[in-house]
Amino acid sequence: MKQWTLEERYRVLQGPEDIRDLHERISKSVYRQTYHVQPVTGLSSDPNGFVRHKGLWHLFYQWCPWGAVHGLKYWYHVTSPDLVHWSNAGVGMKPDRIYDNKGVHSGSAISAGDDLYFFYTGNHRDENWVRTPYTCAAKLGADGVPQKLPEPLFGPRGDYSEHQRDPKVFYVAERGRYYIFIGAQTADKRGCVLVYQSEKLLEGWQFAGQLKVPGYESFGGMWECPSIERIGGKDVLVFSPQYTKLPGRGESTNHNVYFVGRMDYDTLTFTPDGDYRYLDFGFDFYAAQIAPNTDDPDKAVMIAWIGLPDNHYPTEPEEWEGSMCLPRELRVKDGRLIQTPVKEMEALRGDAVVDEECAPAVPRPLPEACEMIVEPDDGDFDLSLFCRADGEGGLTLRYDAATRTAVVDKTGLDKRFNEAVFETLEMPLDRPLERLRIFVDRSSVEIFANDGEAVFTTHSYPTGREHHFAVSEGAKVKLWKLAASVKDDFVV
Repeated sequence: MKQWTLEERYRVLQGPEDIRDLHERISKSVYRQTYHVQPVTGLSSDPNGFVRHKGLWHLFYQWCPWGAVHGLKYWYHVTSPDLVHWSNAGVGMKPDRIYDNKGVHSGSAISAGDDLYFFYTGNHRDENWVRTPYTCAAKLGADGVPQKLPEPLFGPRGDYSEHQRDPKVFYVAERGRYYIFIGAQTADKRGCVLVYQSEKLLEGWQFAGQLKVPGYESFGGMWECPSIERIGGKDVLVFSPQYTKLPGRGESTNHNVYFVGRMDYDTLTFTPDGDYRYLDFGFDFYAAQIAPNTDDPDKAVMIAWIGLPDNHYPTEPEEWEGSMCLPRELRVKDGRLIQTPVKEMEALRGDAVVDEECAPAVPRPLPEACEMIVEPDDGDFDLSLFCRADGEGGLTLRYDAATRTAVVDKTGLDKRFNEAVFETLEMPLDRPLERLRIFVDRSSVEIFANDGEAVFTTHSYPTGREHHFAVSEGAKVKLWKLAASVKDDFVV
């Protein structure tokens, strides 16, 4: 595996010709996705600036052009009319100011009237590589490219550690104010959220205080990518706690969790209705961002990075890595989030290639890009994806009816990765398993159990012999091939 020097990772992109050959090489990879947003070259990580503005969806992602490595970060821009068909729009923001000289880091967006605004972390480092994070803003120009403000909105607070980043901007109508949540770390290395407020978007920002979440004063060492949204009369707080191990998550120290509860802006207190829940039970899911709610107060839309910080994947030798998950509609039911793929995904279906009760454990061909609906009989249930023609190996899901727990195991895949972190994880269910809706793309799988009651996302890299599936006796399967919906054009 290539060993990257600091100079290589933080090289400045001079123009398209710097990476044209790289794109041509990686575009031939058998693992390039067909209906998931993916990097034009190099590494994609956190989703940024996810918003709907004047009928068009905008999404940016953290992008390091040079390879599957974290280095100098840009915002890369993609757009969609329907959250399904995505087109590359090129570099959205690049590190070209002194306050973001070592990276345009994660942030959010807000649509206000005819204008679209972006808030991000400017990653500045001095000659001794000491970091100073600035909260910065930009406004979408007539050319479709964000135009940065000449100066940051504000700098870091000295009474917290240097880890202050990922501004989430939102408006609270009943208070007539804008707020920014900043993911942060206290001086004694506890994860937290800093809150800023202003009556105007681009000026007047004042520190309001630290968000209080009773019972979670010492929960992880850094809270990345905070996001909050009101859904169905409830406040939903999402964030990614780092530097801690959590139950059922193997050796991973990076997670994505949420609370359903009530936000009090007078006291800056978020009171959860219950314990935290995992946003996704899978191996590869992080930095989820909720788009500002624009139409329906009972739902919101979320997207996340299929990947985890510090993990490594089989496409690294090809010099690219990462995807965005499918955009998901969020609803609150019985104190928890229900996640479902946006309905527009159904438009990608062709004719069903399987629609029957499958013979037990008899392998069937698995298309490289498809959607499956599996309805098992009552009781225990087994599903194998990417098994060989003889039914052996693959990614397996085994459901235990007595405990209402599905165990997903990737040890049977030819290409194993992140073995020391986790290869087997549980997905507990609140009620018996009735239905699985599964989206397979060339290097990812997303499993929605019981119409979004629980979700499991993972990367997968099947080899030439791993293109079959098998299910337990009595299970009904419907399977569609899915058309491509993401343009893998070279646009820089």
